[in-house]
Amino acid sequence: MEMEKGVKRWLVNTSQWDPSPHEFSIAMSVLPPQQHSSITRFLKIEDRKRALVSRLLQYALVHQIIGIPFDEIAINRTDEGKPYLERHQSVKFPNFNFNVSHHGDYVAIASEPICLVGLDIVSCFIPGKEAVSDYIHNFSSYFSSSEWENIINAGSDDDVLDTFFRYWCLKEAFVKALGTGVGYKLDHVEFHHEDWTDICIKVDGDVLNDWDFWLFELQGRHRIAVARGHPRIASENYKKTLKHTQFDNDLYKLGFHLPNPMFVMRTVEELCSLFPHGVKCPNSVMTSYQWW
Repeated sequence: MEMEKGVKRWLVNTSQWDPSPHEFSIAMSVLPPQQHSSITRFLKIEDRKRALVSRLLQYALVHQIIGIPFDEIAINRTDEGKPYLERHQSVKFPNFNFNVSHHGDYVAIASEPICLVGLDIVSCFIPGKEAVSDYIHNFSSYFSSSEWENIINAGSDDDVLDTFFRYWCLKEAFVKALGTGVGYKLDHVEFHHEDWTDICIKVDGDVLNDWDFWLFELQGRHRIAVARGHPRIASENYKKTLKHTQFDNDLYKLGFHLPNPMFVMRTVEELCSLFPHGVKCPNSVMTSYQWW
């Protein structure tokens, strides 16, 4: 089906890329110059790597799916920080949009042709030496009472932390799909599930039947959540970037029921090789990887 080509899930493990300063510069050089400052503003190399890979993923995916020449791709951000593609006229994909996330070792991107898409990665570790109970209580106000009960009664410290991060990345994927940013009242968002499948969402007590969610586990104690839902409740700023926020029922059902694929692992070398003028990262930039 042609519409399925607009559904992509790509993933890069940045911990397996250890570039020299020269190799890093070569990889960054394939991007438009206006993107460079958003990468070099970070002081730590790990943060710079994640920022670079995020932008490589965005440009490479847009080019491959939509077919826009690289020098015509214009990616901007809303005031809330959600990236979007400007000035595209895709007949094949009436509402093409994408979302990116990075945390820990991974950077990922997901796209949809009709529905909104949200994406969030979490590395399931506590920074520093704080106790699990102390750490999670810092965030207790972001969960509903039933979610909080499920978290604190999950079992061992590892189970509690895992349950906490599962709920957290689901909530983040939802608000990132909407494009609302950090101002959204996360305690008004409540998730229900059957052993973390058949995941459904309530907002202010109302079930949103036109939303779907998936959780994946990555190596190294990382989790990733994907949200897919109707554009009509997107933030006002993000709605302005979309071609359509209302659909006839048949078209929306087509987008909502498209298969949700597994994430495809990509390498920095592969992403760089997609850019024009035959620009490629040196062989030493190639990374090895394993499927989780």
